Amino acid sequence: MPVDTVTIALQKLKKHGYKYTQKREDIITVFAEANRYLSAKAVLQALEAEYPTLSYDTIYRNLYTFVDVGILEETELNNEKLFRITCLHEGHHHHHFICQQCGMTIALQMCPMDFFEQQLEGCQISSHRFEIFGICKDCLAAG
Repeated sequence: MPVDTVTIALQKLKKHGYKYTQKREDIITVFAEANRYLSAKAVLQALEAEYPTLSYDTIYRNLYTFVDVGILEETELNNEKLFRITCLHEGHHHHHFICQQCGMTIALQMCPMDFFEQQLEGCQISSHRFEIFGICKDCLAAG
């Protein structure tokens, strides 16, 4: 799965006029293999052996480029920006449960917008985001 995800992500970058670099592919691969929310620090740590001079500035610049292009999603937890690979294969609208300890995500197969649209009669909704935060069963089991 990560190889297809990386290929699709690189095609999206190219489609939006961004050049291919091995560093960009490696950043995307970190997210594709993790398949959970990661901080910029976690990405930097994952790549520091291969790129010892890699800076936070380079990481953040690429992360926000990937968000703008639709490769990554972002959220905020405890005043820290976290990023995850967009569900490129899903093809349908969904939301996530996010573990506050390990960052693992579980896709939720329903959207609460029907309820909220009824509450907001006469309003035009331009977008929405719904996330549930908690502790996953693996982290609970680990104590």
